[in-house]
Amino acid sequence: MSDIAIRVENLSKRYRLGVKEEKQDTLVGSVLAMLKRPGQNLQRLRRLTRFADNGADEKDAMWALKDVSFEVKQGEVVGVIGRNGAGKSTLLKILSRITYPTAGRVELHGRVSSLLEVGTGFHPELTGRENIYLNGAILGMRKAEIDRKFDEIVDFSGIEKFIDTPVKRYSSGMGVRLAFSVAAHLEPEILLVDEVLAVGDAEFQRKCLGKMEDVAMGGRTILFVSHNMAAIGRLCPTSMLIERGRLTQMNDSDVIIRHYSATPQKATHFVKWDRDDAYGDDYLRILSVQFRDMDHNLVELIFQDMPFQIVIEYEVCQEMPNTNVGFRLEDDNGTIIFSSYDADNPDLSGVGRKPGFYQAICSIPGHFLNNASYALTVEAGIPHQRLCVRIERALTFEVRASLNGSGPAGRMGARRSGLLDPTLPWELISEYAETHAI
Repeated sequence: MSDIAIRVENLSKRYRLGVKEEKQDTLVGSVLAMLKRPGQNLQRLRRLTRFADNGADEKDAMWALKDVSFEVKQGEVVGVIGRNGAGKSTLLKILSRITYPTAGRVELHGRVSSLLEVGTGFHPELTGRENIYLNGAILGMRKAEIDRKFDEIVDFSGIEKFIDTPVKRYSSGMGVRLAFSVAAHLEPEILLVDEVLAVGDAEFQRKCLGKMEDVAMGGRTILFVSHNMAAIGRLCPTSMLIERGRLTQMNDSDVIIRHYSATPQKATHFVKWDRDDAYGDDYLRILSVQFRDMDHNLVELIFQDMPFQIVIEYEVCQEMPNTNVGFRLEDDNGTIIFSSYDADNPDLSGVGRKPGFYQAICSIPGHFLNNASYALTVEAGIPHQRLCVRIERALTFEVRASLNGSGPAGRMGARRSGLLDPTLPWELISEYAETHAI
């Protein structure tokens, strides 16, 4: 028996685009266009369902997918990565049989459940309870199976008080809670998940990721579309990259994330101000904030296992008897993870600065920050007397998952829980079990 759960061969999907009508500048042109309009309208109606027989691209046709081929084995969890409009959602809609391909072939071996949009497959007039049974029946589940899972579904969704309320009265967050709970608990062999986890609150997103880990460990096949690289790295050993409707790579998730992240984007690794525009006062001004590697080169991408430096360049305009320069690091929610100042070095604590230009350099070791998004706020001044400057969120950046799993042996996966990823000293005392037996 084949171990293939999903097989896609030369899959293509073409859509007809709307074309802007040409506006006439003259009265004669307008009259001629009016006379031609019945024939043009007939051609448009025919083109709604027909494309050129020779397969040539037309000006009002777009290939959402083009010659996509891949295989996913049973029990695999595969991420689908790509920018907006790349064709990710179209792929999942074809696999879910919501739309049909223009060309190509799809084989699905097993019962399929899809969670593509909030409330997909839910009837707004029915209650949450009724929709659980309706959705389960659509997925091919028997009533006895749904009865067995019902309490678990409701408990996970966290909407027990509203289970007998019509779904049309649910908020979008309540809808996605129930939709995900049904899809994840009714045990399909294949689960297709689009970017829906971003709808729920932070606590529910964590529950969803934990549940998907449980589902993956249970041997079910998952295709997971997301723009959250941390979630992809955590859940998916393998990922595929779709660019402009074509499957360009399918490889280990770390490799795909690295390639995807290396695509040119707005730099957040370096900010610089002219002296006249610099942040500060008559005592001190911040001139630049930048990230460098340990060889003092500017870096654009920071990875988990990579040590790097935070460099703050500043100018002292008047002699200062005591100076502190430092930063605080926050997560996406504004929670302060830690702060650090140059006074942490005993040789710099309480030391004054004469007028001139300075660099304050703080080294961050590898395997200290976890793969997540961060913001850096920079500040400087005279301790307990004067805050000369504070630049909120001077830099925003993301730490990517380690590319090759480097690090101490036995690290469990590309991402540990938490925002920090320290390598701490451990020891094992082998005699303890003999002398302290319970």
